[in-house]
Amino acid sequence: MKFPPIQTLHFTLRDETIPLCDLLKGVGIATSGGEGKAIVAAGRVTVDDQPELRKTAKIRGGQKIKLPGICILTHAAGEQA
Repeated sequence: MKFPPIQTLHFTLRDETIPLCDLLKGVGIATSGGEGKAIVAAGRVTVDDQPELRKTAKIRGGQKIKLPGICILTHAAGEQA
């Protein structure tokens, strides 16, 4: 069984945390914060392999966010990607 390739994106935070919906906008998955919230509300997002339904969940450096076909690796401010 073949799986579609997963696109890996890297995101370096400017502050200690970023709301999940804003992260989705920041990496270009969503065109707005509202669209990011809708993606999360639809149940399409996991954080560290756990389903996440909180639209403004605080994401920190070192966490792994997944959507179908996409993996986002976050890095703390000042950390090299």
